[in-house]
Amino acid sequence: MTNGETVRAAIEELRKAIVSLDNALDMRFDRERDHGEVEGEVRRVNTDRSRLAQELDQSEFRANRLEEVNREVSRRLVTAMETIRAVLDR
Repeated sequence: MTNGETVRAAIEELRKAIVSLDNALDMRFDRERDHGEVEGEVRRVNTDRSRLAQELDQSEFRANRLEEVNREVSRRLVTAMETIRAVLDR
């Protein structure tokens, strides 16, 4: 092999190594971009979960409050009916 052929072979090997490095970098950047997108999605899901948990707590509070009000209204209706019966029985 002549010096010119040796240099050409070395340049070709270097070119292949640079192409391989470029491909590896592209794959790495793609994985990191995908990882960043996944992290963003996880943050959005956690934010939604927190909001939904808060809304659920508020709904449970309202449901409990409505239950209490319903019991009070029922108690008052029973009292009113008993009063009306008492008046009618006189």
